[in-house]
Amino acid sequence: MKILNSIIVFLLTAASSTIAADKFNFDKLDLSKLPPAAEKRDLTYAKDIKPLLESSCLRCHGQQRPKGSLRLDNLEGVLQGGKDGKVVVAGDSKHSPLIIAAAQIDDKTAMPPKRGPGGPGGGPRPPGGGDNGGGPRPPGQGGPGGTGGFGPPAKPLTAGQVGLIRAWIDQGAK
Repeated sequence: MKILNSIIVFLLTAASSTIAADKFNFDKLDLSKLPPAAEKRDLTYAKDIKPLLESSCLRCHGQQRPKGSLRLDNLEGVLQGGKDGKVVVAGDSKHSPLIIAAAQIDDKTAMPPKRGPGGPGGGPRPPGGGDNGGGPRPPGQGGPGGTGGFGPPAKPLTAGQVGLIRAWIDQGAK
């Protein structure tokens, strides 16, 4: 049954995999604001990238109830993307929605969401966090504004961390 479910999920994802770039209007983004790619070589997801994502992203994009069906807690999930499509374009970090979101150069797509009036992280949200079925979340899982009421809000990645992820994507995202 698990295999059948996996096949169905794969087929649905493949059929709807209009790259998440559709959500991003790259022509209107100032890509010069992106931090430069790091110069470090031989980067891997397990060794270099997952530790960065754990502190800022896995609260909402981990194993339990991943927002937008996007899982960033394993390489397969990162490369597969979520309900909005792929978030990594291997070899092209400038056009990878993951980088645009993590670098927070666009308030509408910034991750974690920017808080405050008018920002995606501010203002009222539906009970239970919106797109994940509602209800309480276990500790460590995000909610409104990225906290779910459990612990401090997620911190954005630093420019250096975004640069490291850029280098990993530019090197083929392995």
